[in-house]
Amino acid sequence: MGKKKESISLIDTFSEFNELKNIDKATLISVLEEAFRTVISKSVGTDENYDIIINPDKGDLEIWRNRIIVEDAELEDPNMEITLTEALKIDEDFEVGEEVTDEVPLEHFGRRTILNLRQTLSSKILELEKDNLYNLYKEKVGEIVSGEVYQVWKKELLLLDDDHNELILPKTEQIPSDFFRKGEHVRAVVARVENKNNNPKIILSRTSPVFLERLFEQEIPEIADGLITIKGIARIPGERAKVAVEAYDDRIDPVGACVGMKGFRIHGIVRELRNENIDVINYTNNTTLYIQRALSPAKINSIAVKEEEHRAEVFLNPEEVSLAIGKGGANIKLASMLTGYNIEVFRDIDEVDEEDIYLDEFRDEIDGWVIDQLKKIGCSTAKNVLATSRERLIKEADLEESTVDEILAILRYEFEDEEEFEENEDSSEVENDTIEETEIKEDDVEEQL
Repeated sequence: MGKKKESISLIDTFSEFNELKNIDKATLISVLEEAFRTVISKSVGTDENYDIIINPDKGDLEIWRNRIIVEDAELEDPNMEITLTEALKIDEDFEVGEEVTDEVPLEHFGRRTILNLRQTLSSKILELEKDNLYNLYKEKVGEIVSGEVYQVWKKELLLLDDDHNELILPKTEQIPSDFFRKGEHVRAVVARVENKNNNPKIILSRTSPVFLERLFEQEIPEIADGLITIKGIARIPGERAKVAVEAYDDRIDPVGACVGMKGFRIHGIVRELRNENIDVINYTNNTTLYIQRALSPAKINSIAVKEEEHRAEVFLNPEEVSLAIGKGGANIKLASMLTGYNIEVFRDIDEVDEEDIYLDEFRDEIDGWVIDQLKKIGCSTAKNVLATSRERLIKEADLEESTVDEILAILRYEFEDEEEFEENEDSSEVENDTIEETEIKEDDVEEQL
């Protein structure tokens, strides 16, 4: 009786486990039956002649064995056969050749078998739980989830969801200014689900463009309803982002709807992203216009688009160049990411000093790739480069200090030669004027004499 209670307790335990881990009863019963059959098979050699009945409502378990009646002297396999004498004890009407079904108590298989059964059940339930976790979060990839910070490590955060499942937020997927303490709730998007050696690992991200897209869907009703579509997103996490939106109804202003009155709607998104500056622009199929909008707030004079090379040359007034490039090159980088075009910024040709020299004329002295890097930050002429600070050339053009110093020396030398020539010319003119003046004075003296 004690052993039967133990078997009932066994089922109760896993019924509770079922409630905690969201494993449905049908699956649990299947796992229990499979575990029992495995143990029986190992104990007596086969489970073919056993019926296992599990009643989850009552929380009980029955094991029934089917055996064929044989003459007492012919008994060979006690597991598959039963003697006539034993059968008659069960029912006086039994005869040789008939099948007898009797209930087998769990203790019949021995204490070691019961322990093995517990281990087998635990192993199978754990495996089932991992499968369920993997399948659950595999369907949630790209969705925002929330978790409580359980452990803070140097390279990642361990979060727990509402069902106490473990979620990982790596440092590389955190916004640079993110800082979380144990017990805080964190929102992030499910980036991917790994399953190495049947050990699911849920990886979250707060730097993915998808996270920003889902935040827009949550905060902007028109996007959630499908009235406004997000056509593209480019992000430098924690710094700046550009979002291109389009409305199918001409009566809707997609940018205004996303920003909201006095920026009310977008403010929550900005706060969630640690004050990431978000530019919302109108999407268009017109490539030139799209690039122009992507480079906002800079005002563009003209754009030359090279479709085959996926490159665009943008010309603007000198005072607009820094706006187009942005702090640390962020604006032009995001515009390139959003449009898919490699954008190069040039000062408008009408603004070029007549005595200035285009950098392409220095290709014999300066490597072509270096000139290309300088063009990307709006320095298309020698005077453009000389007017730009050394620090900015190093940082934004991504050049070595020695390379920048060499470039500056080459360009300065070019203009020093011209200045020397001009100075010499000026001094020659002064000398000639002096000589002429002296001659005039001598003539005056002679006339007086």
